[in-house]
Amino acid sequence: MSEVIEEITPAPITPRPAATIEDPPESMSRAASVARVPPLQIPAPTTAVNGDGGGGGGGGGGDQITLKTPKALTPKSRTPRFMTPIGSPVRRALKLTRLDPQDAWLPITESRNGNAYYAAFHTLCSGIGIQALILPVAFITLGWTWGIICMTLAFIWQLYTLYLLVQLHESAETGLRYCRYIQLCNASFGEKLAQFLALFPILYLSGGTCVALIVLGGSTAKMFFEIVCGHTCTVKSLTPAEWYLVFTVVASILSQLPNLNSIAGVSLVGAISAIGYSTLIWVVSLDKGKLPDVSYDPVKADKQYIYFFDVLNALGMIAFAFRGHNLILEIQATMPSSEKHPSRVPMWRGVQISYTLIAMCIFPLAIVGYWAYGQKIPAQGGMFAALFGFHALDTSQFILGLASLFVIVNALSSFQIYGMPMFDEMEAQYTRRFKKPAPWWLRAIVRCMFTYGCYFMAVAIPFLGSVAGLLGGISLPVTLAYPCFMWIKMKKPKKYGISWGVNWVLGVVGMILSVMLTAAGLYVVIDTGIKVSFFKPQ
Repeated sequence: MSEVIEEITPAPITPRPAATIEDPPESMSRAASVARVPPLQIPAPTTAVNGDGGGGGGGGGGDQITLKTPKALTPKSRTPRFMTPIGSPVRRALKLTRLDPQDAWLPITESRNGNAYYAAFHTLCSGIGIQALILPVAFITLGWTWGIICMTLAFIWQLYTLYLLVQLHESAETGLRYCRYIQLCNASFGEKLAQFLALFPILYLSGGTCVALIVLGGSTAKMFFEIVCGHTCTVKSLTPAEWYLVFTVVASILSQLPNLNSIAGVSLVGAISAIGYSTLIWVVSLDKGKLPDVSYDPVKADKQYIYFFDVLNALGMIAFAFRGHNLILEIQATMPSSEKHPSRVPMWRGVQISYTLIAMCIFPLAIVGYWAYGQKIPAQGGMFAALFGFHALDTSQFILGLASLFVIVNALSSFQIYGMPMFDEMEAQYTRRFKKPAPWWLRAIVRCMFTYGCYFMAVAIPFLGSVAGLLGGISLPVTLAYPCFMWIKMKKPKKYGISWGVNWVLGVVGMILSVMLTAAGLYVVIDTGIKVSFFKPQ
C-alpha cells in the first residue's frame, strides 16, 4: 500500500483535501481511542500515522496512511486564518492535531486577527473602571501608610498572576489553547471541582458587572441630562428606571457586534474615556485643594473585632478594584498563534502597555482623593460622588458634564467586553446541540435577552454596588489564587523550588484572604446595613 504523505505544519490554516482510507489500521483505532478527544474535537485533516503497530487493517511495516476529516464536520470559519491548536514538537512527533470546530462559530474565537494593540485596548477597558474610584474609601480605615502598601502589593500580585495566565494560555505539550478561563480551570482542577470553585465568581464578574454597569450608566445619564439641561430647564427628566432602560437600549444595539475582535474600536473608546474621567477627577480635586478640617487618622471602631472586620472590608474594596482576570484568556484567544510566533508575546506586550496606563490612573486617584477629602470622602460613589458633592458649585458645568459623559461611554464599552463571555457561553449551548453556528437572528435574540435580563436585575437590585467589599472577596480567588494553583498543576515546577514555593504561598494566602474578606464583607453589610430598595432605583 502506497500513500502520499503531507507534512503537518505548526499551525495549519485551511483544510486541504487528501485521499480517504476506508479501513484504517487497528493501531490507528487504538491511538484514537487513547487520545481522549473532547466532544466536537476531531482529528485535523492530513494526519499521518505509521501502520507498524498492531495486526489488523492490512499494511506492512513501512506503510503510512493519510486520513481526511469528513467534509460535513468541518465548519466554515468566518475568519479563516486561525487554528486552535498551536505547533509543538510533541504534536509533530505524534502527528496528531486536535481541533475544536466550535471555535469558528463562537464570539470569542470567531476571529483570530487580534494584535498587541487590540489586547491593550481590551485589557485597559476591562482593567480600569468606576470601581477604581472607591479606592480612597479603603484608605479611611487603612490610613496613608497601609493603604498605599496594600494597594501596591495588590497591584503587583495581580500583575504577576496575570502573567501566569498569559503563559498558560498555550500548552506546548498538548498543542491546545485554553481560550476561556473556565476551560483552563477544567484542565487544571477537573471539571467537577472547577465548576464548584470558579463558575460562580466567573459568572458574577461577567453578568454581575454588567448589572452594575447598567445601574452606573443609567444613574450617570440622569446626572448628565440635569447638567446639560441646567437649573432653569423646564423639561421633566425621566425616572431612574427609564434612564436604566435608555442605557440598556444603547448597550443592546452595541452588543450586536459579532465577536470580541469586532469591538476593539469600542474598547479603544472605552479605554480613552476611562483615562479621561479618572484623570479629570483627580486633577480637579488636586486643583481645588483639600477640604477644610480634613482628617487622615484611620477610623477605628470601639471594639477590636469590629475594626478587624473593617480592615478586611477595605482590603476587599482594593481586591474588587483589580478584577478583570476572567477576560485575559478570552482576549488572548483573539490572536493568531504558531510555534514560531506564540500569542503570549504580543499579549504580554499589550498587557504591559495597558497596566502602565492603569497604574497612572488608579494611584493618583487613590492618593489625591484621600489627600483632598480624607475621612469625608463618600462611601457610596467614592471620588465621583465627591466631585459632585463638594465641587458642583465651584466647578465648570462643562467639566462636570464631560466627566459624566466619559463615565457613560466607559460603562457602555465595558458592558460589551464583560458581556462577551456570556454571549459566548449561550451560543456554545446551541452549537453543541445542533453542530452548527447560531444564525444571526438567534444571536440577536440571545444577546437582547441577556441585556434586558441585566436591566431587570438592575431595577430589581439597584443596591448591588453597595456590597463591593463582599463581592471583592468572593471574586478574589479568580484574580489572585487560582492562577498560582493552575501554574503548579499545568507547568509542574520543581518541587520545593522557588516557583513552586512562591505559587503555593500566594495561592494559599489568596484563598485565606478570600474567605476572610467574604466573611468581613458580609459582617459589615449586616452590621452597618445597606439601603435595600428592591424595584426602587434611586
